Parts: sequence; structure tokens; C-alpha cells
Amino acid sequence: MMSKLVPVCGDVCSANLGIDADTTSEIAKEIDVIINSAAKTTWDTRYDVAININTKGPARVLEFGKKCKKLGLFLHVSSAYVNGTRQGVFFEKPFCLEQRTAMRDTITSKAQEISVPFLDIDAEIKLASVAVESIDRNADRIMRELGMERARIHGWCSTYEMTKAMGEMLIDSMRSSIPTVIIRPSLIESTYREPFPGWIQGYKVPILAAYGQCQLPGFVGDPDTIADTVPMDMVVNATLTALAKHGIDGKPELHVYHVATSVANPHSFKDAFNYAYDYFSSSPLLDSKGKKIAIRPMKFLVSMDSFTDFIKNEVAQRSGLSPDDNVYMSDPKRYLRMHLACFDTVHRFMRIANLYKPYMFYKGRFDVRNTKRLIEDMSSEERKKFNFDIESINWEHYIKSVHIPGVRKHLLRQPPAAKL
Repeated sequence: MMSKLVPVCGDVCSANLGIDADTTSEIAKEIDVIINSAAKTTWDTRYDVAININTKGPARVLEFGKKCKKLGLFLHVSSAYVNGTRQGVFFEKPFCLEQRTAMRDTITSKAQEISVPFLDIDAEIKLASVAVESIDRNADRIMRELGMERARIHGWCSTYEMTKAMGEMLIDSMRSSIPTVIIRPSLIESTYREPFPGWIQGYKVPILAAYGQCQLPGFVGDPDTIADTVPMDMVVNATLTALAKHGIDGKPELHVYHVATSVANPHSFKDAFNYAYDYFSSSPLLDSKGKKIAIRPMKFLVSMDSFTDFIKNEVAQRSGLSPDDNVYMSDPKRYLRMHLACFDTVHRFMRIANLYKPYMFYKGRFDVRNTKRLIEDMSSEERKKFNFDIESINWEHYIKSVHIPGVRKHLLRQPPAAKL
């Protein structure tokens, strides 16, 4: 495998991907498939950064691909959540540049139309550029807030979703006759089977880990909301299968595939945290002193106000800042340090809750008919070798015996079990 891999340094934010002319010429003679998975995945990334990577980046990669004489397929990894905030079932359909926004397309007869302003991608790109040039102070915070504001105005939960959706629109407008595939996974979790069960890296907001450490005993959200998660190796296998199918047939079409579970094999956040409670009760995590951490069932709060009050009280009690404590009188400096530490902790969890809140009440569902057809077109041997049958997932087994043990081992670096 290593003898077949030739790494090339590049940059999706640069013209010609930052690749020199000689290397470009060599690549253009050899490459027949391009998979673009480069993205800035933080939900509230700076607007200018997200547009440059998630919107303009895919366009630059596709433009580079047009130089490749043998190119038979351009495959782009997107997100199921580009479908926006509206309720209903979202089908595997591409976005067109002419659409006002992802929200305009009626998905089901029961879904309500939401009035949103016209989406002009060029205007959004210019807005981000002008904004960043005009800001002298607090550029990171202001550009993050601008991105989230623009996303909500146009009907998305986050900057990430909106900029990924605009990237899809540019791909569709630029692809010409190039066969194109867009893969839209939902929330990607640890592997189901390959390279081994539970493998995971780069987990940005490990809520289950925080819950197991008793740092986050409550969270904002509806416990009955569907938790649309999918193992990462199933996303990879679906990608490879779509690549093989459409790379061979060579038809100048655009195909979209959801790799998601909310329609075909749903489970709720209540289910997920009940399984997590069972796991951590029988195999608790260890604190910094090697002692077993006791947890209680997850408490769901219906609003940010109630969550804020809850988490403030929790953090204060654990830090010795309860109303009856006399630290302030006996040691003011120590009290101030504790108070600031508590403030930082509360602020961190409030930021996490604000980012997750739209998904904890999310009512959209992702249809997977195209993805099912991919499986039907495979031989029985191929289905075993490249498994992405999401209906086969037993969520209790996956969460308790695969995902959480994987988080425990690969992220928390703790021993596999600490039985009571």
C-alpha cells in the first residue's frame, strides 16, 4: 500500500491548490478519481475561514480536476445537515446555484415553508472579505458571530452547514460533464468494525465522555429527539462503493447519498444516554486520583436558561462556592481564583450547549433510498467486505460495547474497565 501512495503538499485555499507546475502536469496525466474531504468542521468557525475552505475550496479542487485528462469521477464529502433547519424528510437531491437557499425546496407535504432571504454566494463571499478587512479588534469573535448569524438568517444551524451547502452549489454549477458524487454523512462516530471496533480520533466535543466523568450531568434538549449518528467506517465504505459504481459507468450526472440513520434505523438521545448510564455505572471512569467516578442519569433541560442555572449550581457546588461557604471571608484571593475557574467552566459548557442545541431539538430526517440502492447493487461478498448497512446496527451494543469503550481507550486513555 505504501509503495502506491504519493503524498503531495497542497492547500485548498490557494490557486491551483498550491501545487507547482511540474507536479500538476504529472498528476494531470495519471489521476482518474478525485475525492475531496478537506473541510473546516468546527460548527462556529470564522466566516471568512469557513467560506475559503468549505465553499471556495471544493470549487478550487474541481477546477484543478478539470486539468486531469483521465478524470472519471469527482467525489465530494459534505454533510447531511446542509439540508437546513426545516422539519420533515430530506431526500438525496443536489442543491442548485439558482436555489434561493437549501430551505426553499419542499421536502414533504406536511413541511412548512419558511420565508428566508435570497442567498447570493458571491455577496456572502464579499461580505466575509469586507468584514474581516474592516475589523481591528476581536476579529475571531466577531467573524465567528457573523458566520452563525448569516447561517441562521438563511436557514442553517451553523456556519459549517451553510458554507458546506454553498460549496455543493458551486460544485453543481461548475462540474460541466464531469461525473460527480456527493456523500452526506450525519454525525460521524467511532468505527463499527474497521480497522477495529471503536477506533476514533479528533473528537471535538465528547459529550458522552464529559457525562462519564460527571462533568456534565445535565444537558439542554428534547430526550426524544433522534440522534442521527453513523460509524465512520460505514461512511468510508459507502464512499468507496459510490466511487466504484459511478467511476465505472462514467455518466455525466450528479448523485447524492445520505449516510445517516434517522429514517432507516433511528435511536433517541434518551436511548443513547440510558445506554451510557448503564455502561458508566458498571464500568466507571477514573478521576485524577484513580478513584471510580459515580454518575447519575442524564437530566434533560428544556431551555438554555434552565440549563445555565443548572450548570452554574453544579459547578459552584463542586468547587466549594455554595452560598453557605465562607471562602470569601477567610481567603478572598482563593475565592477569586475559584470564581474565575468556575466562570470558565460554565462558559465552556454554555458554548457547547449553544452549539448543540439546534441538534438536540432537530426534527429533520435523512432519507437513504439512494444509499440502499448502492447496497442492492453489490454482491453478497462485497456487502460483507464493504459493509455500510446502517439497519444492521444494534444501538445498545454499539454504544455500550463499541463506541464508549473506544472513546475511553483512544481519547481518554483510560483502562478498558473498572468494575464496581
